[in-house]
Amino acid sequence: MTERKPPGVAWESWVDKQIRDAEARGEFTQLSGAGKPLPAGTDTTYDELWWIKQKMAREGLSVLPPTLALRKEAEDALTAAYAAPSERIARKIVTDVNVKIRDMMFKPPPGPPLGMKPYDVEEVVREWRERRSAS
Repeated sequence: MTERKPPGVAWESWVDKQIRDAEARGEFTQLSGAGKPLPAGTDTTYDELWWIKQKMAREGLSVLPPTLALRKEAEDALTAAYAAPSERIARKIVTDVNVKIRDMMFKPPPGPPLGMKPYDVEEVVREWRERRSAS
């Protein structure tokens, strides 16, 4: 629809005309989900962004402030380091995430504070060895 609203015509009547014209051209006949109710959410409160949240869930997207995203990444990195097949890989995982933590500590982005400090690589590797010998 590239047509512009003519001056002096009310928005409602102009939009209604656009819809009627589209219906007459058959543009609404082959829509997926036509005649079906909208899927109900799990809660009963109205959320005007429900469709955005459903789309993000379907696409596996998430939007977190940078500090919270790094906290999650750091936790995942620590878990990955403990499960690493070798000490060298465990050290690399922790060292890589420490670089990101230090960057965020010295150049804080907007949002909540990080509240973390870099991991002690030797401490993580010591615990990695202990976990490895226990299993």
